[in-house]
Amino acid sequence: MKILVTGAAGFIGSHTAERLKAVGHDVIGVDNFSPYYNIQLKELNAKALAEKHIEVLKLDLRTDDLSSKIPENLDYIFHFAAHPGISNTSTFEDYCSNNILGTQRLLEFAESLSQKPFFVNIATSSIYGLEATFPETTTAKPASWYGVTKLAAEQLALAKSREMKLQATSLRLFSVYGPRERPDKLYTRLIDCALNNKPFPLFNGSEKHLRSFTYVQDIVDGIISVIGKEVICNGEIFNLGTETESTTAEGISTVEDILKEKINFDKKPPRAGDQSRTKANIDKARNLLNYNPKTDLRKGLEAQVEWFKKNFK
Repeated sequence: MKILVTGAAGFIGSHTAERLKAVGHDVIGVDNFSPYYNIQLKELNAKALAEKHIEVLKLDLRTDDLSSKIPENLDYIFHFAAHPGISNTSTFEDYCSNNILGTQRLLEFAESLSQKPFFVNIATSSIYGLEATFPETTTAKPASWYGVTKLAAEQLALAKSREMKLQATSLRLFSVYGPRERPDKLYTRLIDCALNNKPFPLFNGSEKHLRSFTYVQDIVDGIISVIGKEVICNGEIFNLGTETESTTAEGISTVEDILKEKINFDKKPPRAGDQSRTKANIDKARNLLNYNPKTDLRKGLEAQVEWFKKNFK
C-alpha cells in the first residue's frame, strides 16, 4: 500500500514510517521542520529514514499546495504533524494553526482525491484533561491549548467519517518515550541533564504525577494495527498506551540507576495544564485491535539512553 505519514521527521512519526516500510509498504513522509525544537534532531531522523529509502518532503500543511506536492493514489494517511506539548513560549495561534488549520487542509486534500485514503488521526491523552484514566466514551475535558486544539483536530477527522466523505479513526496516545524523544520531553531531558551535569527543571508536585509511560515501539504496534481493520476502526477512537502506572519520581530514579549518575534539580512553580495522572484504559484497543504493549519502563529507558549516547554524548 502507498501510505503518507505527516510529521515524519518527528519522534513517533519517524518510528511509524520505518515500521510501515519494514513490513512492505510504500511510505512517503512530509514534515515542515518547525523550529519548535532543534531542527538538527529532525534532520537526524530524516536522514535515518532516507537510509531506509523513505523520502521526507519539506511541506507545511497550513500554507503549501498539497495537491502539487503529495502523490495521489494513497491508501492511508497517518497524521502526526502537530504543534506539541505544553510550552510557555508557544502562542494559541501556534497551536491553532498547526493542529486545527493544518489538519483541516490535509482532510480537504484527502477528500479531493479520487481514491479516498483511510485517515488515521494521531491524538493525545491530553484531550481527557488533568486526569486521563478513562474509556473513549468519556466526555473530553482538555485543560491546555494543546489538548483543546488536538480535540478539535480529532473531531474534524471524525466529522468526515460521520459525513461519509472519508473513513477515519483517531488514536489517543499516552506518555510516549524512547529513542528520538523530543529534547523538551521528560526522559531525553533527564538523560541530558544527568550526562552533562545540567540542572533539570522540576515543576513543583510533578514528581508525584502518575503516567502511563509507553515505549514508542509498543505505541507503533497499536498504530499500525489499524491497517486491515478499516470497517472496525472507521469513526472510532482508541486509547493506546500501557496500563502500568509509574510516578515521575520513579522514572527519574530509573534513569539515575541506569546511568549511575545523580540528577540536580531546579525547582519551578507548577505548570498550568499539566496532567496529574494518566493511565491508559485500553480495553477497546485490546479487544478490537489485539493491542498488548509489553515493554517495561527500565528496558525502554535503557534503549533510550543507548540512543542518546550514540547521537549526543
